[in-house]
Amino acid sequence: MKKSILLIALLIAGIATAQSKYQTGMQKAFGLWEEGKMTEASQLFERISKAEPTKWKPAYYAATVEILGSFGLKDETVLTTKLTKAQEFLDVAKSNSENNPEILITQALLNTGYIAFDGQKYGMTLSGKNSQLYAQALAIAPNNPRVILGNAEWNMGMASFFGKSTQPYCDEIKRAIELGKEEKIEEEFYPKFMVSRAENVLKGCEK
Repeated sequence: MKKSILLIALLIAGIATAQSKYQTGMQKAFGLWEEGKMTEASQLFERISKAEPTKWKPAYYAATVEILGSFGLKDETVLTTKLTKAQEFLDVAKSNSENNPEILITQALLNTGYIAFDGQKYGMTLSGKNSQLYAQALAIAPNNPRVILGNAEWNMGMASFFGKSTQPYCDEIKRAIELGKEEKIEEEFYPKFMVSRAENVLKGCEK
């Protein structure tokens, strides 16, 4: 009986230690990201993902860092390298969390990285895919503020490209902001809604 209790105690202690390492690693990676150390943050998220192969968030954040770092690049080889790496991370995240709206809209953001670099080359094949991704994410999570904002931004970009008004999407951005302010996230390290960023997007919409 004593041996059984001891084994259970050791097992619980082992799980707690592993969880603590995961939490510490994730917090450190977010800290590097906030400091603007994108490469270091991505590498740490990648290491955590390999150490925690059943968790989707480390790979998701590794992909997100790479995707955000692709915008503004002038060299297509560098862009392709970053986004190919990001796709590998996203594929890992997908394997651990199917039909996840956060991953779906991040896939759309990755596609947008290519389109933003060269709309003529990538727009034809990826624009339709993005519309499908946002529709799928909205069907799964119609009140997710990140999904609503991402969809509105995508539609604004398309409207601007074709010389149309972005005004029809302002209400959706306002809705996303209200939902974002009310959102209560209890799951550790779950993506959060950036109200200040959404408010900046709204200013651009209302011009």
